[in-house]
Amino acid sequence: MTEFLLLKHGFLVGGGLRFRAAIGRGGRTTEKKEGDGATPVGLLRLTRVLYRAGHVKPPICAVPVEPIAPDDGWCDDPADPLYNRKVTTPYYGRHEALWRQDSLYDIIGVLDWNTHPIIPHHGSAIFLHVATADYEPTAGCVALALPDLIESLAAGLTAIHVIG
Repeated sequence: MTEFLLLKHGFLVGGGLRFRAAIGRGGRTTEKKEGDGATPVGLLRLTRVLYRAGHVKPPICAVPVEPIAPDDGWCDDPADPLYNRKVTTPYYGRHEALWRQDSLYDIIGVLDWNTHPIIPHHGSAIFLHVATADYEPTAGCVALALPDLIESLAAGLTAIHVIG
């Protein structure tokens, strides 16, 4: 079980490892709001890992692992009773698809941002996921190259402490 630090200069370090990381296009924030594109500052615990079977093998990690299906989504509608939760599509509320056309969600580490309790408009779908080739900013998540993501999970990553 290892806590990694997300440093200000764009690296995730922990367990003797150091990886380049992408963060939200809105930078880092202590005042996270839905749609601001910022990565929340604080301790983000990894609660489970989702993966796209057929694209990647189930990753070795310290938390529960489950495959995603083509009809899986994540509700990001603050007015919806299932806000910031996994949903099955088609879904009437605003949501994002977890089964994407690109590879960014081939592995998704679900982080515990705004989960206990869930507060509307406080941010949703804060994940650890695969980065684009050029480490393009995310919508508020933390992203690593696929090999780095797999290695960090195998090293026992259980939390990311986002430094402000």
